[in-house]
Amino acid sequence: MPETFHDFVVHRTPALSRTAYLLTGDHQLAEDLLQAALARTYRHWRRIRGGDPEAYVRRVMYHQQVSWWRRRRVAERLEAEPTDRVAADHTDSTALRMALTAALQQLTPRQRAVIVLRFYEDLTEARVAEVLGCSVGTVKRHGHDALRRLRLIAPDLVDGTPERSPR
Repeated sequence: MPETFHDFVVHRTPALSRTAYLLTGDHQLAEDLLQAALARTYRHWRRIRGGDPEAYVRRVMYHQQVSWWRRRRVAERLEAEPTDRVAADHTDSTALRMALTAALQQLTPRQRAVIVLRFYEDLTEARVAEVLGCSVGTVKRHGHDALRRLRLIAPDLVDGTPERSPR
């Protein structure tokens, strides 16, 4: 367990940054989200350092993202200028990543948080419920609704996954 806030930030920032990106879908917003969450965490470090500070940061990021989303319904989007350099062809992985990001953006903030925490961060339903401050049943409902919606809006993302047989 990290003894100082600095150690915690150094060791956990890469993983927390990936989660922030998946919650926002934008690198700059993800950096802002993580910075805001770490600032809040620092103010309460003495109280939370003995428990699970990473869960605290994830919860702060989730709540901050929902707060930002409520204030700003129109997403800012800056398009990069195309470069003239020839690079390795990452078309398939880039297309998949873009499709996944676009699909996640069409979910509600809570559904997106459940999907990110369950399947990207590989947390249990109980742990997701703890991080989001809700019941396990709520996590299951949001996860079910999110997966059903993802299958509708991005069926090409789930082509290789086995379908459940009807009961």
